[in-house]
Amino acid sequence: SRAPDSTETEEQESSQTQESEETWSEEKTLVPLWAPKLSSRAVPACQSNQFLGPEGHVDIELIDESANRYSVHFPMAGFYLWPVTGLGFLVTAPVTVRIAFDSWGQHLDLKLQHEKQWVVAGPLFDVSVEPEGVITEIHLPHIISLPANEVDISWFHVAHFKDEGMVLERPARVEPFYAVLENPSFSLMGILLRIVSGTGVSVPITSTALIYYHFHPEDTKFHLYLIPSDSSLIKAIDDEEAKFHGVRLQTSPPVDPLNFGSRYIVSGSAHLEIMPQELKLSYRSPGETQVFSKVFAGRIKEPIVLEVTEKRHKTLVWRTLVKPVELQFQAASAPPALSVVAFMKEHRRHLQARLGDLNGILDDLQDNEVLTEEEKELVQQSPTQQRKNETLLKMVERKGPQALEILFKSLNQRDPYLMSYLSQQSL
Repeated sequence: SRAPDSTETEEQESSQTQESEETWSEEKTLVPLWAPKLSSRAVPACQSNQFLGPEGHVDIELIDESANRYSVHFPMAGFYLWPVTGLGFLVTAPVTVRIAFDSWGQHLDLKLQHEKQWVVAGPLFDVSVEPEGVITEIHLPHIISLPANEVDISWFHVAHFKDEGMVLERPARVEPFYAVLENPSFSLMGILLRIVSGTGVSVPITSTALIYYHFHPEDTKFHLYLIPSDSSLIKAIDDEEAKFHGVRLQTSPPVDPLNFGSRYIVSGSAHLEIMPQELKLSYRSPGETQVFSKVFAGRIKEPIVLEVTEKRHKTLVWRTLVKPVELQFQAASAPPALSVVAFMKEHRRHLQARLGDLNGILDDLQDNEVLTEEEKELVQQSPTQQRKNETLLKMVERKGPQALEILFKSLNQRDPYLMSYLSQQSL
């Protein structure tokens, strides 16, 4: 469809604003005013922990990090969208919503997926509301590429997982990026696609490519993932990569839809070592190990190119350029002493939790007369690694900014992965 020009857009927005003022009490007018604009993913700047509502941003509270459980209170009637997930609610009165991310693999039997030709088509959410009866629509995100002649709208189902098992419900309508349930009941729920057996249809999906940078002075490494555009998958990969100090680089997703089950070849600049070179696009639940290609680039002095090509038709589907300047995080050079104090204070909790073998660091501190032999032994005698880390950090903090700067330099040399990761978080 033709994109409206700026004059048309201004006239439409003016007309919509007037209409919203005149018909505020009419619930149904809120969907055409908000949903098309927000669900196109072209949304105003919004943090990942915020909904976008009729009067601006609404903060989300993380109530259980281990269970990925969140709570949000919508203060008035209107349409609310969580842009980072694509999840939306149309409400008629103030309401509190609790949302948790879950894994399809724990609830949808693999045999059932094969025999019934079910395709996972979006994240799985556990949703509860208080009070009930005030949410007239829920917009559940999906990854199926629409419009597409290959996709039959009747294939879409909302799966509810309840005590009696999986219950299926047809959505009231399906739009690009989301499906709508009207007057919904809430449960563990998400979108499934049911394909008639024997059709041989290749399902087009929206996808994304993720690159994580792992610093090493001799052989820089990247991890490249090709996955469906599912926010729960992206979060799971982010969390897993963070354990190994991987830093995600900003990249664009493939422009055209990719197909479930298709195979793609990863290639790039001549000197790169890539393993494996072939990736199959499939859906793995957030709790499962995700497949990726390791890319070894050596000492990066020149820009490198990475490409993904569809294997069967040899079609280039994605390409990116990584320049050395993108990888200069601050780990290579120590900031001034005052900046070191701020850095160490900001990341103290992470350092206490993540520092490993301290022997080399303790030697550096003793050689630079920051610690005495007795203080070094006191750290080593602590019963657990975290207690060792805590004791060391407290000792050095008491000795002032110059001692912290020496510790900072030692950490950069002894644990460059961790310091590169923490420096990127500061940026």
